[in-house]
Amino acid sequence: MSPSQEEALYEFLENVTEPFTLDNITSYVRMLTARKTPRLGAEITALIEKRSLAFKQGMNRWISRRGCFEPLRFVINPTRLELVNGILIPGHRCIPFANPVLMPQSYVFYWRGTALPATTTEGPPEEFYPYYTIFGEEYAPQYVSRDNPENETAFNSDPYEDPPEVSIHTVDMRNLYRETSFVPGDRFAVKTLDWKAGIFELERIGGDEWSEEELDAWVNAAETGFEESFKRLGPGFSTDEQIAFAYWYGGKRMRDLPAYSLEDFLYEKTSRIEITGYGIETRFWYAGKEIPDRKNLEGPQTAVTDRTFIEDILDHYGIPISEFVTQSYVRDALYRRDPDIAQLVLRIVPQAVGMTEQDLLCLAEYAAGVYQEFSETYTVFRDKGMGPLRQRVCELHTAVIELAARLRNGGVELTWLPRHTFVVLSQIQGHSASLLEDLDIDDAPPAEELGFMENSLDSMIETFDDLKEQIEDAAASFRQNNISMVRNTGKTGRPGVRWRMVQLGLGGTDIWRRLVLPENETLQELQGIIKSLFGWDDSAPRRFISGGQELGLKTALAELGSRGEVQYEHGPQWVVKIIFLSVYDPGENERIRCVAGAGEAPPAFIDGPLRYRKFISSFERGDAAERRMVLDKLGAHFHPDEFDVEACNRLLDSLLAAKKPKLWLL
Repeated sequence: MSPSQEEALYEFLENVTEPFTLDNITSYVRMLTARKTPRLGAEITALIEKRSLAFKQGMNRWISRRGCFEPLRFVINPTRLELVNGILIPGHRCIPFANPVLMPQSYVFYWRGTALPATTTEGPPEEFYPYYTIFGEEYAPQYVSRDNPENETAFNSDPYEDPPEVSIHTVDMRNLYRETSFVPGDRFAVKTLDWKAGIFELERIGGDEWSEEELDAWVNAAETGFEESFKRLGPGFSTDEQIAFAYWYGGKRMRDLPAYSLEDFLYEKTSRIEITGYGIETRFWYAGKEIPDRKNLEGPQTAVTDRTFIEDILDHYGIPISEFVTQSYVRDALYRRDPDIAQLVLRIVPQAVGMTEQDLLCLAEYAAGVYQEFSETYTVFRDKGMGPLRQRVCELHTAVIELAARLRNGGVELTWLPRHTFVVLSQIQGHSASLLEDLDIDDAPPAEELGFMENSLDSMIETFDDLKEQIEDAAASFRQNNISMVRNTGKTGRPGVRWRMVQLGLGGTDIWRRLVLPENETLQELQGIIKSLFGWDDSAPRRFISGGQELGLKTALAELGSRGEVQYEHGPQWVVKIIFLSVYDPGENERIRCVAGAGEAPPAFIDGPLRYRKFISSFERGDAAERRMVLDKLGAHFHPDEFDVEACNRLLDSLLAAKKPKLWLL
């Protein structure tokens, strides 16, 4: 599909409100674009299906998001902060009942036929972040920043520190709250009047108007909808996509009242869905389960049939980018004043990828043609705003592609790598590729937009450098210990004793540890290891759970490997997710040890992951007094991102020295 055809496709989906067929949308695209495309129907189908652009109702029949969610109703439950200040913060409340391309500050709300006035509210940014976290906790600062130019300037002034105060657009609710005697516990039923424009109508619902039975039925439908979306789409490309398809698969009951607000459901009412880390982003997922790692780079281009010949070649080698990205590399070569096409191709496809000579020649011929075309009108003067930024983005994108290729080509067993290594690399690659697409233009965007891109790039580079360091540490540890990994062979270091790699993830956090240990260990012995690694020496009640059943402490790990995951509950607040990874051959004089991990473990007395995250927020964003308070509570040398594998192994050595040798050594 051409860019104009794709634009026509999105225009159709934004406007259609009735179910549509492939013939409907194909006719519309052909009517607006002159280009003849013999396989247009197949390409449209691929785009809709692979990019989850609409909900499928049958063979070649769909309904758009607008058609699904307009004019349905959902619930907003104002917080005490909003009631006290006489405002409503739209934030993430209208997902997925509004066009996702809209910013929340552009929404319009009506009350009894009259549009409610807009106002602004000032405060520290962390006060507003909770109203944007359903977009993804990592994106909350960006939504607050993009609320107005002043916020953007304040955030851009220091990419590593939040500004002390920001101003966000809110809805003036003072008269409405007063006239309706609105009190905590009351809520709004919100009707979508115009999904595309973000226009809604409010209706007050008293706190006792809906029965618990009706609300429980909605919770069950919502949980079913989310779980079905996970089953069919995996973690998806965004939380917005997850939520939209959860409402679709949750059926009419989830898209009807009585209902809870999405916030109340996700943060208070569900026991089957939780927010979890997914690379450098967050997603919703089955409670107590880990989102599976990828084993390569994936992106929106993957498995889409409308790829061009060049895009097809690149995707074959695990580089899921569009031609707009390759054209941005060409612009970078022009900015560098480097006419060497061979070097240009090596920046797009590093040598580690292993592209064949024939495919390299095809890419070189294509790049040379684009270079010649662009050079006729290109001037460095026009590109001086974008050139330095584009050059840095190209360098990052190339580095990501090269690192991913080296990891795929071997040298390190993937189970030794940091958790979600390829997920993180995919996300950085995808975001940097999007920046390159945005920079494939002749005239620079406004300075504020370039500043936002610069900050985003700085964050990606910092994340990539941290991940690369972790990967290099893991590779060094793997090679030093000279462990020969195998899969599904049942091979053992000595008769009757098989060793396995096990991952321990602390629920609700990004803290994890990866161990190697023999399968003749029992859960009782594993419990001691967990307590040692996480520094828990209290007497809190604890147990192992699998499939809803409590496991006996004498159970050997060999009996559990096929279960995939077991949970260890330490008191009522903390849950450790135990995932059984690869079987492997132990080295001579092998010992139980930690081989990888991330994050410093919180003390057991911290009241669960939510309380811990508040401590971390105070540590990272608070003033000097708040940081001192955190360090007084967590320890003077505490740092949330620190992980020392050698320190972990010293703890294990101290623990295991008191055990019987036959249990711990080969």
